[in-house]
Amino acid sequence: MPEVLLPTIPENITVHLGPPNSAAENVTVPFSDYVKNVASSEIYPTWPEEALRANIYAIISFALNRIYTEWYPSRGYNFDITNSTQFDQAYVRDREIYENIGYIVDEIFNDYVVRQGSVQPLFTAFCNGTTSTCEGLSQWGTVSLAEQGFTPYRILQNYYGTDIGIVENAPVGDIGESYPGVPLRVGDSGNNVRILQVQLNRIAQNYPAIPKIAETNGIFGLDTEASVRKFQEVFNLSQSGEVDKSTWYKIKQYYTGVKRLSELAAEGVTLEEVSVPFSDQLSVGMSGIPVRTIQYYLSIIAYFNGALQPVPLNGNFDGATVAAVERFQEFYGLPVTGIVNTETWNTINRIYTETVSSLPAGYEGENAKLYPGYFLSIGMRGDNVTALQTYLSRIAENINEIPVIPVTGYYGEQTENAVSEFQRLFGITVSGAVGPVTWYQIAREYDALQDSI
Repeated sequence: MPEVLLPTIPENITVHLGPPNSAAENVTVPFSDYVKNVASSEIYPTWPEEALRANIYAIISFALNRIYTEWYPSRGYNFDITNSTQFDQAYVRDREIYENIGYIVDEIFNDYVVRQGSVQPLFTAFCNGTTSTCEGLSQWGTVSLAEQGFTPYRILQNYYGTDIGIVENAPVGDIGESYPGVPLRVGDSGNNVRILQVQLNRIAQNYPAIPKIAETNGIFGLDTEASVRKFQEVFNLSQSGEVDKSTWYKIKQYYTGVKRLSELAAEGVTLEEVSVPFSDQLSVGMSGIPVRTIQYYLSIIAYFNGALQPVPLNGNFDGATVAAVERFQEFYGLPVTGIVNTETWNTINRIYTETVSSLPAGYEGENAKLYPGYFLSIGMRGDNVTALQTYLSRIAENINEIPVIPVTGYYGEQTENAVSEFQRLFGITVSGAVGPVTWYQIAREYDALQDSI
């Protein structure tokens, strides 16, 4: 089953103390303290508790929507939200926090409103309902509803519709920027690629000049590159086909726009859209292709660096794998946890790529080359495709189910079909693309045949 990336409550939020374009100061405060401050600035502690709770749910969800959509970072700002009520909600630095409001916020600060069937925090627009009105919650209106016996949930339904839900006890964590830190390009794979593909395909519905990506599988193939290039052309960015920080956030901005995620009438983001093919974190007890990938990378790195520890490629995150990860983390100055998080994975990937690229030509002799460090997929050309076809053709001489393919250096449908059949026979997830686990298994079979000559 694929994992799902759900919103996390941030530990902190950065507030700009003025309108977006002003030269005002930014302050970073704990998220729960921010909610207490806004609630104490926006509503009155003497209101009925049901009204207070309804308003606090709206305040929390509004702020989380700004963070989830990266509304301001995607526009080049270095803050999450402003304290200008023209754009966001009131925050007054160093103001008094009302005791009863503080108690309620401590209880529900990690609960938020969603539209049923969607995962993103709803853009819970609100206004005071007297001097200003809006398409959303009326703060003073919640008081009369509470006095009529409405529960907080019914009050929210009155303003936002009966199809809302409340996510309770969402996890709290450190939320950094969504940009992965390095440009994404052909051959890359991972959850960030899958997110990129889903967002580009949705934008393409409104901008049909952008070609859709056939498979949103987390593998950055030539069709993803073509979609990126066209997006960059349409929105006047450098047409590199790579997703750097500016392209990443421009995609994020337009995805939010076409989905209307920062509006009450948002299209919404479904569970399927936020499902991702890879685990965010690998740890003891886990198994499968991602674990085999880590084991393969660590084994190759350790082969060329005697200070590190090789690990069996059994697909199980066992004690030997934990020890190998810890030794790697210690050697490269990472927190020694034995857990492969994003930081550790990025470092493993970088060191592997540097190791393979530094090897002299012909180092492999008669054996298969090491995995080149990027996915091979349909439409690609080059020496690594030639090598892959050579290995598959040799294997096909001994395994009838695998079709014999010409060695052309071009990854076409014949190569894709042969790869898919190989994956099926060897119990690897069938994608038709060659990542580290598929390459390792093909290389292993090829080397065995060469040794038997």
